[in-house]
Amino acid sequence: MNKYLLEMVGITKQFPGVKALDNVSFSVAEGEIHCLVGENGAGKSTLMKVLSGVYPYGDYTGDIVFKGVVQKFNGISDSERVGIAIIYQELALVPEMTVYENIFLGHEIKKGKLIDWNETIQKSGEMLKKVKLNINPATKIKDLGVGKQQLVEIAKALSKNVKLLILDEPTAALNEDDSENLLMLLRELKSQGVTSIMISHKLKEVISIADTVTVLRDGQTICSLDARNNEINESTIIKHMVGREIDNIYPKRDMVVQNEVVFEVKDWSAYDPEIGRDVLKSVNLNVKKGEIVGLAGLMGAGRTEFALSVFGNSAEFRLKGDLYINGKRMNIKNPKDAIKAGIAYVTEDRKGNGLILIDDIKQNITIANLRALTSQGVINQNEEVKVANEYKKSMNIKAPSVEQKVGNLSGGNQQKVSLGKWLFVKPNVLILDEPTRGIDVGAKFEIYTIMNELVRQGMSIIMISSELPEVLGMSDRVYVVSEGRITGEVAGEEATQENIMKLATN
Repeated sequence: MNKYLLEMVGITKQFPGVKALDNVSFSVAEGEIHCLVGENGAGKSTLMKVLSGVYPYGDYTGDIVFKGVVQKFNGISDSERVGIAIIYQELALVPEMTVYENIFLGHEIKKGKLIDWNETIQKSGEMLKKVKLNINPATKIKDLGVGKQQLVEIAKALSKNVKLLILDEPTAALNEDDSENLLMLLRELKSQGVTSIMISHKLKEVISIADTVTVLRDGQTICSLDARNNEINESTIIKHMVGREIDNIYPKRDMVVQNEVVFEVKDWSAYDPEIGRDVLKSVNLNVKKGEIVGLAGLMGAGRTEFALSVFGNSAEFRLKGDLYINGKRMNIKNPKDAIKAGIAYVTEDRKGNGLILIDDIKQNITIANLRALTSQGVINQNEEVKVANEYKKSMNIKAPSVEQKVGNLSGGNQQKVSLGKWLFVKPNVLILDEPTRGIDVGAKFEIYTIMNELVRQGMSIIMISSELPEVLGMSDRVYVVSEGRITGEVAGEEATQENIMKLATN
């Protein structure tokens, strides 16, 4: 009997001008948790789209063998029919519908020609118990947090009698507790005979849960590592992912932070009329020239709200307090004022708020500072191409040309475009909100290297991050935020994960 539930043999998939998968072979044993890792653009999601039928038979070359039978999927419904279900990073739930409607959407339980709602609700309750989610099936999706929505997606997959569950970056948008709950659930499902494939950039999670790790690089299979042979560790995975060893993912910088304060807020408060409470309370914070200041805290602590409030207050909070740039009190009413004052903000949501995905690299990089390329109301298109190419080169954006649509780039390259857009406005203070979320270790190293070079040139950076090792590895000082307040400022030897978590939970 074949020990593999799934074998993908010699899979090649091409897009115009790009070979996304080049003779990839990939095998998954029955009853294991198999992690698929690689840099952004390595081909992980493309391979899973081939497997799930998003790219139908004939759109690629090679064979998919599932349960010993060669499969020819012409769509997702074909792969679901044999027991394969895929859950994407962007959840495919309908917010205005109930949990039970979402779980059985597309494969409704019917009595004759009508939907049997009583059985639908009963079966939904059973699926929710399987994923250990104690909620009323009649709850609307929009009223659930992201972590619970993720569990509803898994319940939906289980309702289709799934044998192979594919999860694409399932913890990217989850906090630590929700992430750990999800990993515990995958272990529980494994004990019930469900095989899982998980794509993740979070190597600590991969190491904690994987029975096998397969590494892809540049559309090719590099290796498979077996936990039983003690092959799965961070340094080995990184070496195979990037093709070289990275001794320290947080590159050191040899420089002394200057004493000149370039950015400061005093007694800074923000009231959110939409939710009817203060999201920031008497915040006092400063940033010196050439300094990286970390902003740490749990999800919902007020870190992003702080960034929005000082970058032109697009969220329309009611603000109190004083903001100073180079010692001068500023009255910043909108993002345009913030840019003029020398502040730039790279949002945590690059796809939703940071980039125009249907436009090309050139347009995205120049859009925030078109005035610098305009004469008498006309954009100098030659200069625009020149500027875009300079940033493409300096930031190592991997794309055929600056005419490439941003929506077709990998997450890491999208993040570099988003960063390049704001660097083109030549800010003095750069706010980075989750700058490495959803990108691989190689791209992270490149982003960190860029940050170090920027502060070496005299820029000041405020970095918001949920990853404590990142905060500690990159920050000169760390402010900790809890429930809208600064609960501590730590630097040097005092800056440990334990100290920061203690302050974050105050």
